Amino acid sequence: MAGITLETAKKHLDMWLEAESQVAINQAYSIGGKSFTRANLGEIRKQVEYWSNKVAELQNIAKKKGRNRVYRIVPRDL
Repeated sequence: MAGITLETAKKHLDMWLEAESQVAINQAYSIGGKSFTRANLGEIRKQVEYWSNKVAELQNIAKKKGRNRVYRIVPRDL
């Protein structure tokens, strides 16, 4: 997902954490004779994990000022 900033990822993570707390408090409720069910807690937890990983990835990129570096070492017998 190109174009996701650290700020956006943090906002999404906060929203999903709030959704998780709301579902944990009350999964189903009724108002005026109508019954409502909140989202699936398992799906919310998957999204929390995804956005947590995305925030960590973007923080790592910001800290290292770019992408991860890979070095290739070729041992030689001199």
